[in-house]
Amino acid sequence: MQERLSLGVLSDVLGYHIAQARVTTMDSFVRHIGQPFGLRTVEYSLLLLLLANGPQAPKRLGQALALSAPNLTLLLDRLQERGLIRRERSPTDGRSHNIVLTDAGRRMADDGAAAAAPMERELDDRLSRAERLMLIELLRKVAGR
Repeated sequence: MQERLSLGVLSDVLGYHIAQARVTTMDSFVRHIGQPFGLRTVEYSLLLLLLANGPQAPKRLGQALALSAPNLTLLLDRLQERGLIRRERSPTDGRSHNIVLTDAGRRMADDGAAAAAPMERELDDRLSRAERLMLIELLRKVAGR
C-alpha cells in the first residue's frame, strides 16, 4: 500500500477540507436522491424548503439558497416544467407571485426526505451526535448564516 501524499499547506486550508467532504456527501446524495429522483441538490433543497414553509416568494427562496435571481429563475422554470411547483399570485400583493408545491412536488419532497434517511445514517456513522451538531453550527458560521 502506498503512503498517503503529504498535504503540505493544504492541511490548513479550510476550503480544501470542505471540498473533500463535499465529494463524499455528493456521492451519497447522488446514490440516494439524485439518481433515483432525478434531482440536483439545489432542486431537492428548494422542494424541502417549500414543504417545511409552505408557499414562498421567490426572493425568500433565493436568499435561503444563496442563488442569484437569474439562477433562481432557471431553477424554478425547471421544477415547473417537471410539474413539481407552480407560480401563484400572492394573496396579499397581486403584483407578485409565490412558489407553491404541486401534489407531485409534495410527493417528491416526501419521498426524497424518506430516501435521505439512509444517506444521513451513512454520514452519521462517521460522527457522534455532538460532532454532527458542532459541524452543522461551524458550517453555518463559515457560510455566514
